[in-house]
Amino acid sequence: MRLFVAVWPPDDVLDAVAALERPDHPSVRWTTRRQWHVTLRFLGEVDEPPRDLLEPLAAITAPRVSIGPATERLSGRVLMIPVHGLDELAAAVQDVADTRPFRGHVTLARARRRGAKIPASLTGTPIEGSWTARRVALVRSHLGGGPARYEDIQSVDLAEGA
Repeated sequence: MRLFVAVWPPDDVLDAVAALERPDHPSVRWTTRRQWHVTLRFLGEVDEPPRDLLEPLAAITAPRVSIGPATERLSGRVLMIPVHGLDELAAAVQDVADTRPFRGHVTLARARRRGAKIPASLTGTPIEGSWTARRVALVRSHLGGGPARYEDIQSVDLAEGA
């Protein structure tokens, strides 16, 4: 099974994302509302979900998170909204062997073809929103037969702030 650890934005933030213009473009594949999350750590293909991966996170105080200020390209092939405030939480779930730096974001679109890039005209759209991330989920990704579908298979509530 293909797994990742994620934070799901609340409905009011998802409403702000949904309100962004999504122009029809032959080189762009837009993501759907059910796909909008922030990946803290990608685990990839595993036979069994890791035991006790999320439990240590319950001691972390729920962070204040913000999105924006505008859409950006990530490695040219992804249109995303930057997400700020989840660095400590992401670091807590990183494996020693995982050397990729965390860059919090919500993916809005991907280039349809290999070698294609997201048009620069889609970047720079203003957006803002914030929330307190109170829950972290271990998510299973189902691929094939259309857009990826995500299923929470475990979750943990974060500690309340003082």
